[in-house]
Formats: sequence, C-alpha cells, structure tokens
Amino acid sequence: MAKTLKYKIAKSIGKLTYKGLKYLPTGGKAYPGYMYLKINGVDNLNTLVNDQIKIGSILITGTNGKTTTTTMIIDLFSRDFNITKSVDNNTIYALTTALLSKSADIGIFEYGIRDIKHGQPHIVQKQVQPMCVVYTNISREHTQVLGVKNSFKDYIKAKTLLSKDMQEGIVIVNADDPNTTYIDNNKEDNCTVIYYGFDVDNISDKSIGEVLCPNCDKPLTYTHNFMNQRGIYECDCGFKRPEPDIKVTHIDITDTQMNITIEGNVYNVNTQSKIPINVDLTLPPFGIYNIYNVLASATTYACYSETPDEINEKLASYYNNLTFNILPPGRFEIIDYQNKKVGLGQGDNGDALNANANLFLQEIKSKPYEFIYSTPDVNEEEIFKDHLEVIKNHNPDFITVIPGRVSVDIARNYYEQMKKEGLNCTFYPIEYDFEKRINEIIKLTQKSEYNVLITGCGEEQAVWDDVKNKLKK
Repeated sequence: MAKTLKYKIAKSIGKLTYKGLKYLPTGGKAYPGYMYLKINGVDNLNTLVNDQIKIGSILITGTNGKTTTTTMIIDLFSRDFNITKSVDNNTIYALTTALLSKSADIGIFEYGIRDIKHGQPHIVQKQVQPMCVVYTNISREHTQVLGVKNSFKDYIKAKTLLSKDMQEGIVIVNADDPNTTYIDNNKEDNCTVIYYGFDVDNISDKSIGEVLCPNCDKPLTYTHNFMNQRGIYECDCGFKRPEPDIKVTHIDITDTQMNITIEGNVYNVNTQSKIPINVDLTLPPFGIYNIYNVLASATTYACYSETPDEINEKLASYYNNLTFNILPPGRFEIIDYQNKKVGLGQGDNGDALNANANLFLQEIKSKPYEFIYSTPDVNEEEIFKDHLEVIKNHNPDFITVIPGRVSVDIARNYYEQMKKEGLNCTFYPIEYDFEKRINEIIKLTQKSEYNVLITGCGEEQAVWDDVKNKLKK
C-alpha cells in the first residue's frame, strides 16, 4: 500500500505518543496504537506492518501458557534477529503500539482472545498476515467480556479466526489438545501445520472429566491422559489426535529439576526441508504444563532458525540455563511463610488450577494442606465444573471457599455444591472489595495450621500480586 499523508501523520503521532508514555508504569502499551488506528483506520494497519516488519510476524494464542511461551520465543529469537514484541496482550491496540515502538526483522506478539468483538482476530489475521501462529491449548475460562457471556464454542471460534484465512505460513499446534487440533485440522492445504505433543508413559492425569469431540460433540475416548484434556484421544466420527511431528519422549522429575528429551523433525523455512531435532534438556521443576510451553517455543524457533545445523546446541544452551524468572508476574509461586509452604497464583480454569495444585503437591510431599479456593462468578458454571473435578481428584484436607469475583451469592452456591460432594469445606464470604479480599486472604493464611494452597479465579493479576507481595514482607 502507498504511504499516504494520513498514514505518515498517524505514524508520527503514534510514535510520539509512545515516546511520551513508555515510561509510565503501564508503558502506555495501548494508547499509542489506539491513536494510530483512530487516525489511519484499522483497515490500514497492514501499511504499518509492512513498513515496520522486514521478515514477518509470529502470533501466540491459547488459554494457558501464552505469556511464558511468548517470553521464551522472544528470548530465543533475540539471539539471531532484531525483534519487536508485545507480551500479555489482548488487544489490537497493544499490538499496534508494539509495531510503532521500533522497526524490526520479526514481530513476536502474544495475542490472547476472549471473544470476536473485542479481540477482532479475523481483522488481526488479515492486517498482520502472520508468517506463524502458535496455539498453546484451549480450555474453558473466564468468557464474560464486559458483562457479556460467550459460549465455549464461540471462544474456540475466536481463537480459530486468528489463523483461519492464512494462505501460507506455519501453524504450530498442540496435538495433545483436541480443541487446538480441531482448529487446524483442515489447514494443511494452505499452510504448513506442525504438531507437537508428548510420547511418554510415566505422565498421567486422572482429574479429567468428560471431554466432548469438537467435531461432533460426542464424548471423546482417551487411551492416555497427560494433563486435563490433553492426551491421546479419538472419536467414532473419525476425529483423533494426530501423530506429533516433534515430541517429548522422556520426562524425569526430581525435587530440583526436570530432565526431558525432545525428538522429531520440524520444517525449517530457510532450508525448505525438515530438520532433525534430538536434544536432552535440564529444566527447573516448574511443572508439566511448562514442558508444553518449552516444546511450543522450541518448535517455533526451529522453524525459523538461520543455523539449523546448530539447532540442538542452541536449544540446549538456552533451556539448560532457564530459571523460575521465566514465569510471568502474577502466576503461581510457592513461598515459605511462618514455617509453612504457601502456594498462590491465578487459576482461572481447570487446566491452570490443576497445574497449580500439582506443582504445590510436588513441593509439600503428601503433608496436610488447606486449599483457599477462590470461586468463579455468575454464568461461569462451566469453569466451576472443571474446578470441581480437579478439587475432588486432589481432595485437600480442608477447603475454605471464598468469592473470587463479584458475586458472593454464587460463591455460596458453589460452596453448597462442594459440600454435597462430601468435600471438607467451609464458606468465608468477603465482599467485592480488592483491599478487603487481600487482607482477609492474608488473615486466613496466617491462621491456617496447614500448608496453604491459594488459587482459583480473581481479577486478573492484581489480587494475586498484592497478596504475594504482602506475604513476602
């Protein structure tokens, strides 16, 4: 597209706004992009993309693991390319701000999507024309956006639109998750689809409930579950888990580290052929879920590495030096507090709650623990159903149920359902006030005679960060 006077004005004002706001605590990550799009229009975002990005863009989406996976991809690509980036991003405005921030070889953008109207994934795909879209997983989560409830099918559709109309490029998909597999089940005609997954026998998860086939809505049959809905599955309609192109073939977990082996063949754009990967990695003991994030990011890097002959050495060099600092703020963390272990962090869906619980139980070694469970809100019964399956499977010694979002009444209703299931629980109502909830969670933690697991729903990262920081002090 020709660079019109309007485009030049929009870009200049956007860049000037960015320079003025980037030192604020928020980094002004949305407003400069808003200014550009307000002046030049969303339909002309592609002009900015072509002007600022030399090689192409990578978009990372999913329910869990987006930020960690994006961070790893950024770290890896930064070794070889000049990049521009945006992390923990859910809007086209933040993505546009990242484009304004600098010109680069490659753009790497996390793009969380909760609904079509606000995420505009079809527009982002059309305007950015990504060379690669990476899917982590898709689970039921907080699907109310500005008070409007969206169905799980609409949520999946929103994620699908980010790659649906791609006519070329690479789509990287979690083969173990039926929802991500279904998204790109028919993309092979247009794009290179690369599936990643597990091929191990010693990792299994029994906390899963019924999982419906995304193709026909009948229950899937699993021969093995790795984690929640991720596993080896098939349906009578013919839908089934594809064989991964790249997979984890060995996992050994100790108190201090996780040893894994990654094997497979991945298409590399520079050689225009598949390159072999066989590498042993030593990771921090940060949970099974993050092994999926490692696999997704390693796959993405291998696709675009300019030195494919050195891919195994480069992957080992990066991942063998990882620390817990790779995990984004607000996520799950275990701390020592008053002679007990306290694990806390957001768990807005069954996947995240289960990952948090498994990591905590690995740390406390079968010792008694109290679960301070922060509930979903009204119209989030699907999330509660997934949470309940996880809680019943782990069966904590004691559960304190607190409201996680606005409604105290629905939290009480969820508590009553947990009592009927025979769980040892009590209800602790706290009104919808951030400061009160933070202080009451701290009081409950102080009074508990057990190790304490605090997770569930909450208002994004704000509550979790404050509780964590005050306990640390």
